[in-house]
Amino acid sequence: MEEQLIYKDGENEIKYCKEGVKINGVVVDKEKTSKSENAVDIAERYRKSFLHKHLKRQYENTIILTGAGSSFGIGKGNIQGKLMTGLWEKVREKLTYEKIKQICGKINFKEIKEADTNIEDLLTHAQLYQHIHDDDEVNHFILEFKEIVKENCTLELPDENFHQLFLKKLVSKKMKYTRPKIFTLNYDTLFEQAAEKNGYMVIDGFSFNYPRKFKGTNFDLDVVTRMTNQNVLEDNFVYNVVHIYKPHGSIDWKQENKDDVIKSDTGESLMIYPSSNKYESSYQQPFFEMMSRFQQETRAKNTLLIIIGYSFGDEHINAMIFEALNVNSSIMVILVAPDACAEDKYETLHTKVSQTGNVILTGQKFEEFVQMYPNSKIYAQNEEEAYNGYEETI
Repeated sequence: MEEQLIYKDGENEIKYCKEGVKINGVVVDKEKTSKSENAVDIAERYRKSFLHKHLKRQYENTIILTGAGSSFGIGKGNIQGKLMTGLWEKVREKLTYEKIKQICGKINFKEIKEADTNIEDLLTHAQLYQHIHDDDEVNHFILEFKEIVKENCTLELPDENFHQLFLKKLVSKKMKYTRPKIFTLNYDTLFEQAAEKNGYMVIDGFSFNYPRKFKGTNFDLDVVTRMTNQNVLEDNFVYNVVHIYKPHGSIDWKQENKDDVIKSDTGESLMIYPSSNKYESSYQQPFFEMMSRFQQETRAKNTLLIIIGYSFGDEHINAMIFEALNVNSSIMVILVAPDACAEDKYETLHTKVSQTGNVILTGQKFEEFVQMYPNSKIYAQNEEEAYNGYEETI
Protein backbone atom coordinates (compact mmCIF):
# COMPACT_ATOMS: atom_id res chain seq x y z
CA MET A 1 0.00 0.00 0.00
CA GLU A 2 1.04 3.61 -0.55
CA GLU A 3 1.97 5.58 2.55
CA GLN A 4 -0.90 7.63 3.92
CA LEU A 5 -0.25 10.68 6.09
CA ILE A 6 -2.89 11.11 8.84
CA TYR A 7 -1.24 13.60 11.22
CA LYS A 8 1.46 16.25 11.02
CA ASP A 9 2.74 19.04 13.25
CA GLY A 10 6.01 20.96 13.41
CA GLU A 11 7.85 18.03 15.01
CA ASN A 12 5.87 14.85 14.36
CA GLU A 13 4.06 12.96 11.66
CA ILE A 14 2.09 9.73 11.53
CA LYS A 15 1.71 7.59 8.43
CA TYR A 16 0.11 4.29 7.57
CA CYS A 17 2.42 2.12 5.48
CA LYS A 18 2.61 -1.47 4.27
CA GLU A 19 4.61 -2.41 7.39
CA GLY A 20 1.99 -0.89 9.69
CA VAL A 21 2.59 2.59 11.12
CA LYS A 22 5.45 5.04 10.66
CA ILE A 23 6.14 7.62 13.35
CA ASN A 24 8.52 10.33 12.15
CA GLY A 25 9.74 8.08 9.37
CA VAL A 26 10.41 5.04 11.55
CA VAL A 27 8.20 1.93 11.44
CA VAL A 28 6.81 1.18 14.90
CA ASP A 29 8.42 -1.93 16.38
CA LYS A 30 5.49 -4.27 17.05
CA GLU A 31 7.53 -6.07 19.69
CA LYS A 32 7.37 -2.91 21.80
CA THR A 33 3.58 -2.51 21.60
CA SER A 34 0.70 -4.29 23.24
CA LYS A 35 -0.16 -7.55 21.48
CA SER A 36 -3.79 -6.46 21.29
CA GLU A 37 -2.93 -3.28 19.34
CA ASN A 38 -3.41 -3.17 15.60
CA ALA A 39 -2.11 -0.46 13.26
CA VAL A 40 -5.13 1.80 13.86
CA ASP A 41 -4.77 1.52 17.65
CA ILE A 42 -1.09 2.39 17.47
CA ALA A 43 -1.67 5.37 15.17
CA GLU A 44 -4.48 6.73 17.35
CA ARG A 45 -2.43 6.35 20.52
CA TYR A 46 0.39 8.41 19.05
CA ARG A 47 -2.02 10.96 17.55
CA LYS A 48 -3.67 11.46 20.93
CA SER A 49 -0.29 11.94 22.59
CA PHE A 50 0.84 14.51 20.01
CA LEU A 51 -2.47 16.40 20.05
CA HIS A 52 -2.65 16.53 23.83
CA LYS A 53 0.81 18.04 23.96
CA HIS A 54 -0.61 21.06 22.13
CA LEU A 55 -4.20 21.10 23.39
CA LYS A 56 -3.27 20.96 27.07
CA ARG A 57 -1.37 24.21 26.86
CA GLN A 58 -3.04 27.13 28.60
CA TYR A 59 -4.24 29.26 25.71
CA GLU A 60 -5.64 32.65 26.66
CA ASN A 61 -7.97 32.66 23.67
CA THR A 62 -9.72 29.62 22.15
CA ILE A 63 -11.52 29.97 18.80
CA ILE A 64 -13.41 27.32 16.85
CA LEU A 65 -14.18 27.79 13.16
CA THR A 66 -16.55 25.13 11.85
CA GLY A 67 -17.99 24.31 8.46
CA ALA A 68 -20.31 21.63 7.15
CA GLY A 69 -18.12 18.87 8.59
CA SER A 70 -19.36 19.54 12.13
CA SER A 71 -23.00 19.06 11.07
CA PHE A 72 -22.64 16.33 8.46
CA GLY A 73 -24.84 13.31 9.18
CA ILE A 74 -26.23 14.83 12.39
CA GLY A 75 -29.94 15.28 13.06
CA LYS A 76 -33.11 13.48 14.04
CA GLY A 77 -35.36 11.71 11.56
CA ASN A 78 -34.86 12.06 7.83
CA ILE A 79 -33.22 15.48 7.92
CA GLN A 80 -29.52 15.33 8.71
CA GLY A 81 -26.65 17.69 8.02
CA LYS A 82 -25.38 17.61 4.43
CA LEU A 83 -22.39 18.64 2.39
CA MET A 84 -22.87 20.62 -0.83
CA THR A 85 -23.25 17.41 -2.83
CA GLY A 86 -26.06 16.33 -0.51
CA LEU A 87 -27.85 19.66 -0.92
CA TRP A 88 -27.63 19.30 -4.69
CA GLU A 89 -29.23 15.88 -4.46
CA LYS A 90 -32.15 17.35 -2.51
CA VAL A 91 -32.56 20.25 -4.95
CA ARG A 92 -32.51 17.83 -7.89
CA GLU A 93 -34.96 15.52 -6.12
CA LYS A 94 -37.50 18.21 -5.21
CA LEU A 95 -37.36 20.34 -8.36
CA THR A 96 -36.63 17.45 -10.76
CA TYR A 97 -33.60 17.37 -13.00
CA GLU A 98 -35.66 18.15 -16.12
CA LYS A 99 -37.06 21.34 -14.58
CA ILE A 100 -33.60 22.42 -13.44
CA LYS A 101 -32.20 21.81 -16.95
CA GLN A 102 -34.96 24.00 -18.35
CA ILE A 103 -34.05 26.84 -16.00
CA CYS A 104 -30.34 26.37 -16.72
CA GLY A 105 -31.04 26.72 -20.44
CA LYS A 106 -32.85 29.98 -19.83
CA ILE A 107 -30.10 31.48 -17.65
CA ASN A 108 -27.33 30.09 -19.93
CA PHE A 109 -25.78 27.90 -17.23
CA LYS A 110 -23.93 25.13 -19.04
CA GLU A 111 -22.11 23.39 -16.16
CA ILE A 112 -25.04 21.29 -14.98
CA LYS A 113 -24.41 17.61 -14.23
CA GLU A 114 -26.96 15.19 -12.90
CA ALA A 115 -24.56 13.52 -10.47
CA ASP A 116 -22.84 16.61 -9.12
CA THR A 117 -23.30 20.30 -9.86
CA ASN A 118 -21.68 23.34 -8.24
CA ILE A 119 -24.77 24.81 -6.60
CA GLU A 120 -22.92 28.03 -5.74
CA ASP A 121 -22.32 28.68 -9.44
CA LEU A 122 -25.88 27.68 -10.31
CA LEU A 123 -27.50 30.02 -7.79
CA THR A 124 -25.11 32.83 -8.77
CA HIS A 125 -26.10 32.52 -12.43
CA ALA A 126 -29.79 32.48 -11.54
CA GLN A 127 -29.50 35.57 -9.35
CA LEU A 128 -27.52 37.51 -11.97
CA TYR A 129 -30.09 36.60 -14.64
CA GLN A 130 -32.96 37.60 -12.36
CA HIS A 131 -31.29 40.94 -11.57
CA ILE A 132 -31.26 41.81 -15.28
CA HIS A 133 -34.44 40.17 -16.60
CA ASP A 134 -36.83 40.02 -13.61
CA ASP A 135 -38.27 36.69 -14.80
CA ASP A 136 -41.10 35.14 -12.74
CA GLU A 137 -40.05 31.57 -13.51
CA VAL A 138 -36.44 32.17 -12.49
CA ASN A 139 -37.53 34.07 -9.39
CA HIS A 140 -39.73 31.15 -8.36
CA PHE A 141 -36.80 28.76 -8.92
CA ILE A 142 -34.53 30.88 -6.68
CA LEU A 143 -37.15 30.98 -3.91
CA GLU A 144 -37.70 27.21 -4.10
CA PHE A 145 -33.96 26.63 -4.13
CA LYS A 146 -33.49 28.71 -0.97
CA GLU A 147 -36.38 27.01 0.77
CA ILE A 148 -34.87 23.58 0.10
CA VAL A 149 -31.53 24.73 1.55
CA LYS A 150 -33.27 26.12 4.64
CA GLU A 151 -35.38 22.98 5.10
CA ASN A 152 -32.33 20.73 4.97
CA CYS A 153 -30.41 22.92 7.40
CA THR A 154 -33.20 22.93 9.99
CA LEU A 155 -31.68 20.21 12.14
CA GLU A 156 -32.72 18.79 15.48
CA LEU A 157 -29.90 17.76 17.78
CA PRO A 158 -30.14 14.02 18.58
CA ASP A 159 -30.10 12.80 22.17
CA GLU A 160 -26.66 11.23 21.70
CA ASN A 161 -24.39 13.80 20.12
CA PHE A 162 -20.88 15.21 20.19
CA HIS A 163 -21.80 18.90 20.22
CA GLN A 164 -22.70 18.74 23.91
CA LEU A 165 -19.50 16.90 24.77
CA PHE A 166 -17.40 19.38 22.80
CA LEU A 167 -18.96 22.36 24.59
CA LYS A 168 -18.34 20.71 27.97
CA LYS A 169 -14.69 20.32 27.16
CA LEU A 170 -14.34 23.81 25.71
CA VAL A 171 -15.76 25.67 28.69
CA SER A 172 -13.61 23.76 31.19
CA LYS A 173 -10.88 26.37 31.37
CA LYS A 174 -9.63 28.87 33.90
CA MET A 175 -11.94 31.87 34.29
CA LYS A 176 -9.09 34.35 33.93
CA TYR A 177 -9.03 33.51 30.21
CA THR A 178 -11.56 34.69 27.64
CA ARG A 179 -14.72 32.72 26.89
CA PRO A 180 -14.45 30.10 24.13
CA LYS A 181 -15.72 31.45 20.82
CA ILE A 182 -17.40 29.36 18.12
CA PHE A 183 -17.60 30.77 14.59
CA THR A 184 -19.89 28.43 12.69
CA LEU A 185 -20.49 28.85 8.96
CA ASN A 186 -23.49 26.53 9.19
CA TYR A 187 -27.06 27.84 9.17
CA ASP A 188 -28.29 25.22 11.66
CA THR A 189 -28.59 25.71 15.41
CA LEU A 190 -26.87 22.53 16.62
CA PHE A 191 -24.41 24.36 18.86
CA GLU A 192 -27.18 26.52 20.33
CA GLN A 193 -29.27 23.42 21.03
CA ALA A 194 -26.26 21.72 22.64
CA ALA A 195 -25.70 24.74 24.88
CA GLU A 196 -29.35 24.67 25.92
CA LYS A 197 -29.20 20.96 26.75
CA ASN A 198 -26.04 21.54 28.80
CA GLY A 199 -27.63 24.44 30.65
CA TYR A 200 -25.05 26.90 29.28
CA MET A 201 -25.55 30.58 28.52
CA VAL A 202 -24.91 31.75 24.95
CA ILE A 203 -23.73 35.22 23.99
CA ASP A 204 -24.63 35.54 20.30
CA GLY A 205 -24.90 39.27 19.68
CA PHE A 206 -28.64 39.43 20.35
CA SER A 207 -30.23 41.26 23.25
CA PHE A 208 -31.66 39.36 26.21
CA ASN A 209 -34.99 41.19 26.10
CA TYR A 210 -37.83 40.56 23.64
CA PRO A 211 -37.76 40.90 20.71
CA ARG A 212 -34.13 39.79 20.65
CA LYS A 213 -32.43 42.37 18.43
CA PHE A 214 -28.88 42.10 17.12
CA LYS A 215 -26.30 44.65 18.24
CA GLY A 216 -22.60 44.04 17.79
CA THR A 217 -21.65 45.47 21.18
CA ASN A 218 -23.63 42.67 22.86
CA PHE A 219 -20.58 40.46 22.23
CA ASP A 220 -18.72 42.63 24.75
CA LEU A 221 -21.13 41.67 27.53
CA ASP A 222 -20.43 38.97 30.10
CA VAL A 223 -22.37 37.24 32.86
CA VAL A 224 -21.55 37.59 36.55
CA THR A 225 -23.12 36.59 39.87
CA ARG A 226 -23.42 39.36 42.47
CA MET A 227 -22.59 38.11 45.97
CA THR A 228 -24.94 40.37 47.93
CA ASN A 229 -24.63 38.44 51.21
CA GLN A 230 -21.07 39.64 51.73
CA ASN A 231 -19.89 42.90 53.22
CA VAL A 232 -18.11 43.83 50.01
CA LEU A 233 -19.90 43.24 46.74
CA GLU A 234 -17.91 40.95 44.48
CA ASP A 235 -18.43 40.05 40.86
CA ASN A 236 -17.97 36.37 40.11
CA PHE A 237 -17.98 35.32 36.47
CA VAL A 238 -20.59 32.66 35.76
CA TYR A 239 -19.21 29.35 34.52
CA ASN A 240 -20.37 27.70 31.30
CA VAL A 241 -20.78 30.68 28.99
CA VAL A 242 -19.91 30.42 25.30
CA HIS A 243 -19.86 32.91 22.44
CA ILE A 244 -21.44 31.83 19.14
CA TYR A 245 -20.89 33.78 15.91
CA LYS A 246 -22.59 32.93 12.60
CA PRO A 247 -20.87 34.72 9.69
CA HIS A 248 -23.26 33.20 7.13
CA GLY A 249 -26.44 33.81 9.11
CA SER A 250 -28.88 31.40 10.67
CA ILE A 251 -32.23 29.74 10.10
CA ASP A 252 -33.56 31.68 13.12
CA TRP A 253 -32.40 35.16 12.04
CA LYS A 254 -34.98 37.48 10.49
CA GLN A 255 -34.66 40.95 8.88
CA GLU A 256 -37.44 42.74 10.75
CA ASN A 257 -36.92 46.06 8.98
CA LYS A 258 -34.12 47.95 7.28
CA ASP A 259 -32.14 48.37 10.49
CA ASP A 260 -33.11 45.50 12.80
CA VAL A 261 -32.26 41.79 12.75
CA ILE A 262 -34.13 39.69 15.30
CA LYS A 263 -34.27 36.11 16.54
CA SER A 264 -37.44 34.44 15.25
CA ASP A 265 -38.63 31.03 14.09
CA THR A 266 -41.08 32.44 11.54
CA GLY A 267 -40.69 34.18 8.20
CA GLU A 268 -37.80 34.20 5.73
CA SER A 269 -34.42 33.38 7.26
CA LEU A 270 -31.55 35.84 6.98
CA MET A 271 -28.72 33.75 5.54
CA ILE A 272 -25.91 34.18 3.02
CA TYR A 273 -26.96 31.44 0.63
CA PRO A 274 -24.29 29.48 -1.27
CA SER A 275 -23.33 31.70 -4.20
CA SER A 276 -20.34 33.70 -5.37
CA ASN A 277 -21.69 36.91 -3.80
CA LYS A 278 -20.88 35.61 -0.30
CA TYR A 279 -17.89 37.93 -0.18
CA GLU A 280 -20.00 41.02 -0.96
CA SER A 281 -22.74 40.00 1.47
CA SER A 282 -20.21 39.62 4.28
CA TYR A 283 -19.72 43.40 4.23
CA GLN A 284 -23.33 43.94 5.28
CA GLN A 285 -24.53 43.86 8.88
CA PRO A 286 -24.77 41.72 10.92
CA PHE A 287 -22.34 39.59 8.86
CA PHE A 288 -19.66 42.28 8.83
CA GLU A 289 -19.65 42.35 12.63
CA MET A 290 -19.04 38.60 12.72
CA MET A 291 -16.13 38.78 10.29
CA SER A 292 -14.60 41.76 12.09
CA ARG A 293 -14.74 39.82 15.35
CA PHE A 294 -13.11 36.80 13.73
CA GLN A 295 -10.22 38.89 12.43
CA GLN A 296 -9.85 40.58 15.81
CA GLU A 297 -9.80 37.27 17.71
CA THR A 298 -7.26 35.60 15.41
CA ARG A 299 -4.87 38.48 16.06
CA ALA A 300 -5.03 38.10 19.85
CA LYS A 301 -1.95 36.79 21.62
CA ASN A 302 -1.66 33.16 22.73
CA THR A 303 -4.60 32.04 20.58
CA LEU A 304 -5.70 28.51 19.67
CA LEU A 305 -7.68 28.37 16.42
CA ILE A 306 -9.29 24.99 15.71
CA ILE A 307 -10.73 24.67 12.19
CA ILE A 308 -13.19 21.79 11.90
CA GLY A 309 -14.82 20.51 8.72
CA TYR A 310 -14.19 23.70 6.72
CA SER A 311 -13.30 23.25 3.03
CA PHE A 312 -11.59 26.66 2.63
CA GLY A 313 -14.15 27.69 0.04
CA ASP A 314 -14.53 31.29 1.27
CA GLU A 315 -11.63 33.44 0.14
CA HIS A 316 -12.31 36.31 2.57
CA ILE A 317 -12.18 33.90 5.54
CA ASN A 318 -9.08 32.19 4.17
CA ALA A 319 -7.36 35.56 3.88
CA MET A 320 -7.97 36.25 7.57
CA ILE A 321 -6.63 32.83 8.60
CA PHE A 322 -3.43 33.20 6.59
CA GLU A 323 -2.99 36.81 7.69
CA ALA A 324 -3.18 35.66 11.32
CA LEU A 325 -0.50 33.05 10.64
CA ASN A 326 1.71 35.76 9.12
CA VAL A 327 1.29 38.46 11.77
CA ASN A 328 0.48 36.55 14.98
CA SER A 329 3.48 34.48 16.04
CA SER A 330 1.63 33.20 19.13
CA ILE A 331 -1.29 31.59 17.29
CA MET A 332 -1.66 27.81 17.00
CA VAL A 333 -3.88 26.55 14.16
CA ILE A 334 -5.26 23.00 14.09
CA LEU A 335 -7.05 21.79 10.95
CA VAL A 336 -9.46 18.91 11.59
CA ALA A 337 -10.92 17.19 8.52
CA PRO A 338 -10.91 13.67 7.07
CA ASP A 339 -8.77 14.94 4.17
CA ALA A 340 -6.65 17.38 6.19
CA CYS A 341 -3.41 15.58 5.28
CA ALA A 342 -4.18 15.05 1.59
CA GLU A 343 -1.22 16.24 -0.49
CA ASP A 344 -3.42 17.93 -3.11
CA LYS A 345 -5.40 20.03 -0.61
CA TYR A 346 -4.68 22.83 1.87
CA GLU A 347 -1.30 23.43 0.26
CA THR A 348 -0.64 26.70 2.11
CA LEU A 349 -1.23 25.06 5.48
CA HIS A 350 1.01 22.13 4.54
CA THR A 351 3.77 24.63 3.83
CA LYS A 352 3.17 26.47 7.11
CA VAL A 353 3.54 23.25 9.13
CA SER A 354 7.23 23.02 8.37
CA GLN A 355 7.88 26.76 8.06
CA THR A 356 6.37 28.05 11.30
CA GLY A 357 5.68 25.03 13.51
CA ASN A 358 2.36 26.50 14.64
CA VAL A 359 0.08 24.55 12.30
CA ILE A 360 -1.22 21.02 12.95
CA LEU A 361 -3.02 18.83 10.43
CA THR A 362 -5.08 15.89 11.68
CA GLY A 363 -7.15 13.66 9.41
CA GLN A 364 -10.22 13.15 11.60
CA LYS A 365 -13.96 13.57 11.58
CA PHE A 366 -15.59 16.00 14.01
CA GLU A 367 -16.73 13.28 16.42
CA GLU A 368 -13.31 11.58 16.41
CA PHE A 369 -11.58 14.84 17.31
CA VAL A 370 -14.12 15.62 20.06
CA GLN A 371 -13.51 12.24 21.70
CA MET A 372 -9.77 12.86 21.60
CA TYR A 373 -10.02 16.44 22.92
CA PRO A 374 -8.51 16.39 26.44
CA ASN A 375 -10.19 16.94 29.78
CA SER A 376 -7.32 18.37 31.75
CA LYS A 377 -7.46 19.02 35.50
CA ILE A 378 -5.61 22.23 34.74
CA TYR A 379 -8.82 23.64 33.30
CA ALA A 380 -11.23 22.21 35.92
CA GLN A 381 -13.59 24.83 37.29
CA ASN A 382 -14.10 23.27 40.68
CA GLU A 383 -12.92 20.37 42.80
CA GLU A 384 -15.75 18.08 41.72
CA GLU A 385 -14.83 18.45 38.03
CA ALA A 386 -11.14 18.07 38.82
CA TYR A 387 -11.91 14.77 40.54
CA ASN A 388 -14.50 13.33 38.21
CA GLY A 389 -13.82 15.00 34.88
CA TYR A 390 -16.09 14.53 31.89
CA GLU A 391 -16.61 11.26 30.08
CA GLU A 392 -14.38 10.87 27.04
CA THR A 393 -17.18 9.16 25.11
CA ILE A 394 -20.93 9.47 25.10
